[in-house]
Parts: sequence; C-alpha cells; structure tokens
Amino acid sequence: MAHSASVPGRSGSAAPEDTNPWAAGGTMFAGVLLLVDGAFGVIKGIAGIASDDVYARVGNYTFEFSVTAWGWIHLVLGIVLGFVGWGILRGALWARATGVVIAAISLIVNFVWLPYQPIWAIISIAIDTFVIWALCTDRSKAIV
Repeated sequence: MAHSASVPGRSGSAAPEDTNPWAAGGTMFAGVLLLVDGAFGVIKGIAGIASDDVYARVGNYTFEFSVTAWGWIHLVLGIVLGFVGWGILRGALWARATGVVIAAISLIVNFVWLPYQPIWAIISIAIDTFVIWALCTDRSKAIV
C-alpha cells in the first residue's frame, strides 16, 4: 500500500505535474526583486535629479539624455516597479502580467543607461532577467 503524504492546510491532490517548484518559489522572489529594483530606481532617480555630476558624462552616445531626464525616468520607473512588485506579493494576477512587461521595459532602459553607470545597470538587468523568467515559467495560476 502506497503512503501519500499530505500537507497541512492543503486539500485535494498534489500540484500539477508541469508546475516547476523553482519557478513557483521564484514568483514570490520576483515580487521581492521588483520591490528592490524599484527602490534602486528611486535611488538612481533621486541621485540624477539632485545632482547633475553624480553620473558619468557620455561623449557621443546615441541615446544621450541629460542626467536630470535620466533621473526622472528612473524615478517614475522605480515607483511603477515597486507598485507591481507589491501586487505580485499580494498574488494579484494583473501584477504577474504587468510584471513581465515592466521588467522588460526596465531591462531596456537599463541597457540604454549602461554607459552612465555600468554596475548599477548590470545589476538591474540581471534582476529584470530573473523576474521575467520567474513570472513566465510559473504555471501555478493562469494569467487572465
């Protein structure tokens, strides 16, 4: 006779076969990372708005903006990232779909911002890449 383990607080059968436990746990972590990336964005934004000499000047770069403009871009993006991360932690389905989109936008913005602050940009790109992967591979709840 086979022994089936039950998990306290859960009813019904085991999780679906195609659920990846790394991705399911990764979704919660993705929410936390979006909050962290949002906080980084707010810090980057405030630093850019407060002082024009906080970031390196780039010579003839195709996507050259003023440091103040970059500050506002990062500030607004950081607030949106934090809000979406909060939604993911609350389990909102809208936040999962929005999280993929906003993480992709953040990834592109940080790629374009790479010449100004390479380390900060690479950290944010890595965070955004993991967030996109985690939110796209977790099939425990269907995105509506």
